[in-house]
Amino acid sequence: MRADVGSGHPLATKTVALAMTAVTFALLIGAVPLEKLAHQAVSPGNLLMLPFALVGAVVAIRQPHNPIGWIMLALAMLFLIAADSGTYAVLAFSVDHRELPLARLAVACTQLWVGLLVLLPLPILLYPDGGLPSRRWRWPFFVYVASCLVLVIGIGTKDVAAFTDKNIQVDSSGELVSLNAKPTGAAAAIQGLLFLLYAGLALSFVFAQLLAFRRSSGDRREQLKWLMGGSAIGIIGLAIALSPINKTVGNAVSFGILAVPLTMGVGILKYRLYDIDRLISRTLSYAVVTGVLVGVYIGLVTLATRALPLSSPIGVAASTLTVAALFNPVRRRAQRVINHRFNRAHYDADATIAAFTAGLRDEVDLDQVQRDLVDVVNRSVQPTHVAVWINAG
Repeated sequence: MRADVGSGHPLATKTVALAMTAVTFALLIGAVPLEKLAHQAVSPGNLLMLPFALVGAVVAIRQPHNPIGWIMLALAMLFLIAADSGTYAVLAFSVDHRELPLARLAVACTQLWVGLLVLLPLPILLYPDGGLPSRRWRWPFFVYVASCLVLVIGIGTKDVAAFTDKNIQVDSSGELVSLNAKPTGAAAAIQGLLFLLYAGLALSFVFAQLLAFRRSSGDRREQLKWLMGGSAIGIIGLAIALSPINKTVGNAVSFGILAVPLTMGVGILKYRLYDIDRLISRTLSYAVVTGVLVGVYIGLVTLATRALPLSSPIGVAASTLTVAALFNPVRRRAQRVINHRFNRAHYDADATIAAFTAGLRDEVDLDQVQRDLVDVVNRSVQPTHVAVWINAG
Protein backbone atom coordinates (compact mmCIF):
# COMPACT_ATOMS: atom_id res chain seq x y z
CA MET A 1 0.00 0.00 0.00
CA ARG A 2 1.27 3.45 -0.94
CA ALA A 3 0.66 6.60 1.07
CA ASP A 4 0.00 9.93 -0.62
CA VAL A 5 2.03 12.94 0.44
CA GLY A 6 -0.59 15.44 -0.62
CA SER A 7 -3.36 16.20 -3.10
CA GLY A 8 -3.01 18.03 -6.38
CA HIS A 9 -2.51 21.80 -6.21
CA PRO A 10 -4.55 24.14 -8.45
CA LEU A 11 -1.28 25.65 -9.75
CA ALA A 12 -0.05 22.23 -10.88
CA THR A 13 -0.92 22.78 -14.55
CA LYS A 14 0.79 22.31 -17.88
CA THR A 15 1.11 26.09 -18.26
CA VAL A 16 2.96 26.44 -14.96
CA ALA A 17 5.26 23.54 -15.88
CA LEU A 18 6.11 25.14 -19.22
CA ALA A 19 6.70 28.51 -17.51
CA MET A 20 9.05 26.95 -14.95
CA THR A 21 10.91 25.16 -17.73
CA ALA A 22 11.27 28.40 -19.69
CA VAL A 23 12.58 30.23 -16.60
CA THR A 24 15.08 27.43 -15.95
CA PHE A 25 16.44 27.60 -19.49
CA ALA A 26 16.57 31.41 -19.31
CA LEU A 27 18.62 31.17 -16.10
CA LEU A 28 20.94 28.62 -17.71
CA ILE A 29 21.48 30.77 -20.82
CA GLY A 30 21.72 34.02 -18.86
CA ALA A 31 24.55 32.63 -16.73
CA VAL A 32 26.99 32.87 -19.67
CA PRO A 33 26.95 36.67 -20.23
CA LEU A 34 26.85 37.26 -16.47
CA GLU A 35 30.02 35.21 -16.01
CA LYS A 36 31.70 37.09 -18.84
CA LEU A 37 30.85 40.45 -17.27
CA ALA A 38 32.12 39.25 -13.88
CA HIS A 39 35.39 38.00 -15.47
CA GLN A 40 34.65 34.42 -14.41
CA ALA A 41 35.11 31.20 -16.33
CA VAL A 42 31.92 29.66 -17.69
CA SER A 43 30.81 27.10 -15.12
CA PRO A 44 30.02 23.65 -16.52
CA GLY A 45 28.31 22.84 -13.23
CA ASN A 46 25.17 24.67 -14.36
CA LEU A 47 24.70 22.02 -17.03
CA LEU A 48 24.14 19.53 -14.20
CA MET A 49 20.65 21.00 -13.89
CA LEU A 50 19.68 20.43 -17.51
CA PRO A 51 18.72 16.72 -17.07
CA PHE A 52 16.72 17.59 -13.94
CA ALA A 53 14.84 20.31 -15.80
CA LEU A 54 14.12 18.16 -18.86
CA VAL A 55 12.97 15.06 -16.96
CA GLY A 56 11.03 17.22 -14.50
CA ALA A 57 9.28 19.08 -17.30
CA VAL A 58 8.20 15.85 -19.01
CA VAL A 59 6.77 14.38 -15.81
CA ALA A 60 5.11 17.63 -14.70
CA ILE A 61 3.43 18.11 -18.09
CA ARG A 62 2.23 14.52 -18.42
CA GLN A 63 1.36 13.98 -14.74
CA PRO A 64 0.76 17.40 -13.11
CA HIS A 65 -0.51 15.80 -9.88
CA ASN A 66 2.72 13.84 -9.42
CA PRO A 67 5.16 15.81 -7.22
CA ILE A 68 8.28 14.27 -8.78
CA GLY A 69 8.24 16.52 -11.83
CA TRP A 70 7.70 19.67 -9.78
CA ILE A 71 10.47 18.71 -7.35
CA MET A 72 12.95 18.24 -10.18
CA LEU A 73 11.98 21.52 -11.82
CA ALA A 74 12.18 23.34 -8.47
CA LEU A 75 15.64 22.06 -7.56
CA ALA A 76 16.97 22.99 -11.02
CA MET A 77 15.49 26.50 -10.73
CA LEU A 78 16.78 27.07 -7.20
CA PHE A 79 20.30 25.95 -8.07
CA LEU A 80 20.47 28.17 -11.16
CA ILE A 81 19.03 31.15 -9.28
CA ALA A 82 21.76 30.65 -6.68
CA ALA A 83 24.44 30.37 -9.37
CA ASP A 84 23.28 33.46 -11.28
CA SER A 85 22.84 35.41 -8.03
CA GLY A 86 26.39 34.53 -6.99
CA THR A 87 27.79 35.80 -10.29
CA TYR A 88 25.68 38.95 -10.01
CA ALA A 89 26.97 39.50 -6.45
CA VAL A 90 30.58 39.15 -7.65
CA LEU A 91 29.86 41.66 -10.40
CA ALA A 92 28.42 44.10 -7.86
CA PHE A 93 30.86 43.79 -4.96
CA SER A 94 34.09 42.36 -6.41
CA VAL A 95 34.14 43.95 -9.85
CA ASP A 96 32.88 47.12 -8.11
CA HIS A 97 29.51 47.76 -9.72
CA ARG A 98 27.78 48.56 -6.43
CA GLU A 99 25.20 50.68 -8.20
CA LEU A 100 23.56 47.52 -9.58
CA PRO A 101 20.01 47.07 -8.25
CA LEU A 102 19.12 44.26 -5.82
CA ALA A 103 22.79 43.43 -5.25
CA ARG A 104 22.27 42.59 -1.54
CA LEU A 105 19.32 40.36 -2.42
CA ALA A 106 21.58 38.55 -4.90
CA VAL A 107 24.07 37.87 -2.09
CA ALA A 108 21.29 36.38 0.03
CA CYS A 109 20.00 34.25 -2.86
CA THR A 110 23.38 32.56 -3.31
CA GLN A 111 22.35 30.20 -0.51
CA LEU A 112 19.44 28.81 -2.51
CA TRP A 113 21.78 26.03 -3.64
CA VAL A 114 20.64 24.27 -0.47
CA GLY A 115 17.43 23.51 -2.38
CA LEU A 116 19.35 20.91 -4.34
CA LEU A 117 20.51 19.30 -1.10
CA VAL A 118 17.00 19.25 0.36
CA LEU A 119 15.03 18.18 -2.70
CA LEU A 120 17.35 15.67 -4.37
CA PRO A 121 16.47 12.61 -2.23
CA LEU A 122 12.69 13.15 -2.47
CA PRO A 123 12.10 11.90 -6.05
CA ILE A 124 13.91 8.72 -5.03
CA LEU A 125 11.46 8.07 -2.19
CA LEU A 126 8.37 9.06 -4.19
CA TYR A 127 9.27 7.28 -7.47
CA PRO A 128 7.40 6.45 -9.64
CA ASP A 129 3.86 7.66 -8.84
CA GLY A 130 4.53 10.35 -6.24
CA GLY A 131 3.41 8.42 -3.14
CA LEU A 132 5.34 7.10 -0.16
CA PRO A 133 6.19 3.38 -0.46
CA SER A 134 3.92 2.64 2.52
CA ARG A 135 2.45 4.30 5.59
CA ARG A 136 5.43 3.24 7.71
CA TRP A 137 7.57 5.72 5.75
CA ARG A 138 5.54 8.71 6.90
CA TRP A 139 7.61 9.27 10.06
CA PRO A 140 10.99 9.09 8.28
CA PHE A 141 9.57 11.49 5.69
CA PHE A 142 8.41 13.96 8.38
CA VAL A 143 11.73 13.70 10.25
CA TYR A 144 13.56 14.42 6.99
CA VAL A 145 11.39 17.47 6.31
CA ALA A 146 11.92 18.75 9.87
CA SER A 147 15.70 18.33 9.73
CA CYS A 148 15.87 20.10 6.38
CA LEU A 149 13.73 22.91 7.77
CA VAL A 150 16.21 23.37 10.64
CA LEU A 151 19.04 23.44 8.11
CA VAL A 152 17.30 26.05 5.95
CA ILE A 153 16.47 28.25 8.97
CA GLY A 154 20.10 28.07 10.15
CA ILE A 155 21.42 29.15 6.76
CA GLY A 156 18.76 31.85 6.42
CA THR A 157 19.59 33.30 9.82
CA LYS A 158 23.26 33.67 8.88
CA ASP A 159 22.36 35.12 5.50
CA VAL A 160 20.55 38.07 7.11
CA ALA A 161 24.00 39.70 7.22
CA ALA A 162 23.62 40.35 3.47
CA PHE A 163 21.09 43.06 4.40
CA THR A 164 22.50 44.26 7.73
CA ASP A 165 26.28 44.48 7.17
CA LYS A 166 27.46 47.93 6.15
CA ASN A 167 30.38 46.64 4.08
CA ILE A 168 29.68 43.57 2.01
CA GLN A 169 32.55 41.24 1.17
CA VAL A 170 31.92 38.25 -1.07
CA ASP A 171 34.09 35.36 -2.18
CA SER A 172 34.52 34.07 -5.73
CA SER A 173 31.11 32.37 -5.65
CA GLY A 174 29.28 35.50 -4.46
CA GLU A 175 28.65 34.24 -0.93
CA LEU A 176 29.43 36.32 2.14
CA VAL A 177 33.00 35.86 3.28
CA SER A 178 31.73 35.64 6.86
CA LEU A 179 29.84 32.44 5.99
CA ASN A 180 33.09 30.66 5.10
CA ALA A 181 34.16 30.52 8.76
CA LYS A 182 33.93 26.98 10.09
CA PRO A 183 31.53 26.54 13.05
CA THR A 184 32.93 25.59 16.43
CA GLY A 185 31.62 24.08 19.64
CA ALA A 186 27.89 23.36 19.82
CA ALA A 187 27.26 24.78 16.34
CA ALA A 188 29.75 22.34 14.82
CA ALA A 189 28.20 19.42 16.72
CA ILE A 190 24.68 20.33 15.58
CA GLN A 191 25.83 20.73 11.98
CA GLY A 192 27.56 17.34 12.08
CA LEU A 193 24.46 15.65 13.51
CA LEU A 194 22.23 17.26 10.89
CA PHE A 195 24.53 16.06 8.13
CA LEU A 196 24.56 12.50 9.50
CA LEU A 197 20.76 12.55 9.86
CA TYR A 198 20.37 13.86 6.32
CA ALA A 199 22.73 11.24 4.87
CA GLY A 200 21.13 8.41 6.84
CA LEU A 201 17.57 9.31 5.83
CA ALA A 202 18.55 9.88 2.21
CA LEU A 203 20.17 6.46 2.03
CA SER A 204 17.13 4.95 3.74
CA PHE A 205 15.03 6.21 0.83
CA VAL A 206 17.17 4.07 -1.46
CA PHE A 207 16.63 1.19 0.97
CA ALA A 208 12.85 1.72 0.72
CA GLN A 209 13.03 1.25 -3.02
CA LEU A 210 15.27 -1.79 -2.52
CA LEU A 211 12.50 -3.39 -0.45
CA ALA A 212 9.99 -2.53 -3.16
CA PHE A 213 12.34 -4.03 -5.74
CA ARG A 214 12.41 -7.37 -3.93
CA ARG A 215 8.59 -7.54 -4.03
CA SER A 216 8.23 -6.33 -7.63
CA SER A 217 8.26 -8.05 -11.01
CA GLY A 218 8.11 -7.25 -14.72
CA ASP A 219 8.51 -3.68 -15.89
CA ARG A 220 8.20 -2.30 -12.35
CA ARG A 221 11.23 -4.34 -11.33
CA GLU A 222 13.24 -2.97 -14.25
CA GLN A 223 12.19 0.62 -13.40
CA LEU A 224 13.32 0.19 -9.81
CA LYS A 225 16.58 -1.41 -10.93
CA TRP A 226 17.48 1.71 -12.92
CA LEU A 227 16.37 3.98 -10.09
CA MET A 228 18.37 2.24 -7.37
CA GLY A 229 21.58 2.31 -9.34
CA GLY A 230 21.25 6.00 -10.18
CA SER A 231 20.13 6.96 -6.68
CA ALA A 232 23.05 5.26 -4.98
CA ILE A 233 25.54 6.88 -7.35
CA GLY A 234 23.94 10.31 -6.95
CA ILE A 235 23.63 10.39 -3.17
CA ILE A 236 27.06 8.89 -2.50
CA GLY A 237 28.60 11.31 -5.02
CA LEU A 238 26.93 14.29 -3.38
CA ALA A 239 27.95 13.15 0.12
CA ILE A 240 31.59 12.77 -0.95
CA ALA A 241 31.54 16.15 -2.70
CA LEU A 242 30.26 17.83 0.48
CA SER A 243 32.81 16.15 2.73
CA PRO A 244 36.19 17.79 3.48
CA ILE A 245 38.24 16.14 0.72
CA ASN A 246 40.29 17.44 -2.19
CA LYS A 247 38.24 20.07 -4.03
CA THR A 248 39.06 18.73 -7.50
CA VAL A 249 37.99 15.23 -6.51
CA GLY A 250 34.84 16.60 -4.90
CA ASN A 251 33.87 18.55 -8.01
CA ALA A 252 34.39 15.50 -10.21
CA VAL A 253 32.39 13.19 -7.94
CA SER A 254 29.55 15.73 -7.70
CA PHE A 255 28.66 14.92 -11.32
CA GLY A 256 27.34 11.65 -9.93
CA ILE A 257 24.06 13.40 -9.12
CA LEU A 258 23.35 13.33 -12.87
CA ALA A 259 22.66 9.63 -12.43
CA VAL A 260 19.41 10.40 -10.58
CA PRO A 261 17.46 12.23 -13.35
CA LEU A 262 19.07 10.21 -16.14
CA THR A 263 18.16 6.82 -14.68
CA MET A 264 14.66 8.08 -13.91
CA GLY A 265 14.46 9.23 -17.51
CA VAL A 266 15.50 5.77 -18.69
CA GLY A 267 12.80 4.22 -16.53
CA ILE A 268 10.17 6.59 -17.90
CA LEU A 269 11.19 6.37 -21.54
CA LYS A 270 12.03 2.68 -21.76
CA TYR A 271 9.22 1.32 -19.67
CA ARG A 272 6.46 3.73 -20.74
CA LEU A 273 5.64 5.36 -17.41
CA TYR A 274 3.21 8.30 -17.59
CA ASP A 275 2.04 7.43 -21.16
CA ILE A 276 5.29 8.84 -22.49
CA ASP A 277 5.26 6.97 -25.81
CA ARG A 278 2.88 9.40 -27.48
CA LEU A 279 4.90 12.42 -26.33
CA ILE A 280 8.13 10.89 -27.66
CA SER A 281 6.63 9.96 -31.01
CA ARG A 282 5.10 13.41 -31.53
CA THR A 283 8.31 15.19 -30.54
CA LEU A 284 10.49 13.01 -32.74
CA SER A 285 8.14 13.20 -35.72
CA TYR A 286 8.02 16.99 -35.70
CA ALA A 287 11.77 17.20 -35.16
CA VAL A 288 12.33 14.92 -38.16
CA VAL A 289 9.83 16.84 -40.28
CA THR A 290 11.42 20.17 -39.33
CA GLY A 291 14.90 18.91 -40.14
CA VAL A 292 13.86 17.45 -43.50
CA LEU A 293 11.89 20.51 -44.58
CA VAL A 294 14.60 22.95 -43.49
CA GLY A 295 17.13 20.93 -45.48
CA VAL A 296 14.83 20.85 -48.53
CA TYR A 297 14.14 24.58 -48.22
CA ILE A 298 17.82 25.52 -48.03
CA GLY A 299 18.62 23.23 -50.95
CA LEU A 300 15.82 24.62 -53.12
CA VAL A 301 16.70 28.24 -52.35
CA THR A 302 20.35 27.57 -53.20
CA LEU A 303 19.40 25.76 -56.41
CA ALA A 304 16.87 28.38 -57.52
CA THR A 305 18.98 31.47 -56.82
CA ARG A 306 22.41 30.20 -57.83
CA ALA A 307 22.09 27.34 -60.30
CA LEU A 308 18.91 28.46 -62.10
CA PRO A 309 18.35 31.84 -63.75
CA LEU A 310 15.75 32.97 -61.21
CA SER A 311 15.74 36.12 -59.14
CA SER A 312 16.14 35.76 -55.39
CA PRO A 313 12.50 36.67 -54.44
CA ILE A 314 11.05 34.26 -57.01
CA GLY A 315 13.37 31.45 -55.92
CA VAL A 316 12.51 31.97 -52.22
CA ALA A 317 8.77 32.09 -52.98
CA ALA A 318 8.91 28.93 -55.09
CA SER A 319 10.91 27.12 -52.40
CA THR A 320 8.43 28.19 -49.71
CA LEU A 321 5.44 26.90 -51.71
CA THR A 322 7.22 23.59 -52.38
CA VAL A 323 8.01 23.07 -48.69
CA ALA A 324 4.42 23.95 -47.72
CA ALA A 325 3.13 21.33 -50.18
CA LEU A 326 5.53 18.71 -48.79
CA PHE A 327 4.64 19.29 -45.14
CA ASN A 328 1.67 16.91 -44.76
CA PRO A 329 3.09 14.00 -46.82
CA VAL A 330 6.41 14.18 -44.96
CA ARG A 331 4.68 14.47 -41.59
CA ARG A 332 2.42 11.45 -42.23
CA ARG A 333 5.34 9.33 -43.41
CA ALA A 334 7.54 10.32 -40.48
CA GLN A 335 4.71 9.71 -38.00
CA ARG A 336 4.12 6.18 -39.33
CA VAL A 337 7.80 5.27 -39.13
CA ILE A 338 8.25 6.70 -35.62
CA ASN A 339 5.00 5.19 -34.30
CA HIS A 340 6.21 1.82 -35.52
CA ARG A 341 9.35 2.21 -33.38
CA PHE A 342 8.32 4.29 -30.36
CA ASN A 343 4.51 4.23 -30.04
CA ARG A 344 3.62 0.62 -30.65
CA ALA A 345 0.22 0.87 -28.97
CA HIS A 346 -0.92 3.57 -31.39
CA TYR A 347 0.66 1.80 -34.37
CA ASP A 348 -0.88 -1.58 -33.49
CA ALA A 349 -4.30 0.02 -32.98
CA ASP A 350 -4.11 1.67 -36.41
CA ALA A 351 -3.02 -1.61 -38.01
CA THR A 352 -5.83 -3.53 -36.27
CA ILE A 353 -8.48 -1.06 -37.42
CA ALA A 354 -7.12 -1.03 -40.96
CA ALA A 355 -7.22 -4.84 -41.11
CA PHE A 356 -10.79 -4.90 -39.77
CA THR A 357 -11.90 -2.32 -42.33
CA ALA A 358 -10.34 -4.29 -45.17
CA GLY A 359 -12.01 -7.55 -44.08
CA LEU A 360 -15.38 -5.89 -43.51
CA ARG A 361 -15.90 -5.41 -47.26
CA ASP A 362 -16.12 -9.16 -47.87
CA GLU A 363 -17.93 -10.22 -44.68
CA VAL A 364 -21.64 -11.18 -44.97
CA ASP A 365 -22.19 -12.87 -41.61
CA LEU A 366 -23.59 -10.22 -39.22
CA ASP A 367 -22.71 -12.23 -36.11
CA GLN A 368 -19.10 -12.55 -37.31
CA VAL A 369 -18.96 -8.80 -37.96
CA GLN A 370 -20.18 -8.18 -34.41
CA ARG A 371 -17.55 -10.52 -32.93
CA ASP A 372 -14.80 -8.92 -35.03
CA LEU A 373 -15.93 -5.44 -34.01
CA VAL A 374 -15.84 -6.29 -30.31
CA ASP A 375 -12.41 -7.87 -30.73
CA VAL A 376 -11.07 -4.77 -32.54
CA VAL A 377 -12.44 -2.42 -29.88
CA ASN A 378 -10.91 -4.51 -27.09
CA ARG A 379 -7.49 -4.61 -28.74
CA SER A 380 -7.47 -0.94 -29.78
CA VAL A 381 -8.86 1.00 -26.80
CA GLN A 382 -9.07 -1.73 -24.10
CA PRO A 383 -12.37 -0.63 -22.53
CA THR A 384 -13.74 -2.13 -19.32
CA HIS A 385 -17.04 -2.98 -21.02
CA VAL A 386 -18.21 -3.35 -24.63
CA ALA A 387 -21.81 -3.44 -25.86
CA VAL A 388 -23.06 -3.48 -29.44
CA TRP A 389 -26.52 -2.11 -30.22
CA ILE A 390 -28.02 -3.10 -33.57
CA ASN A 391 -31.01 -1.26 -35.02
CA ALA A 392 -33.34 -4.00 -36.21
CA GLY A 393 -35.35 -1.52 -38.26
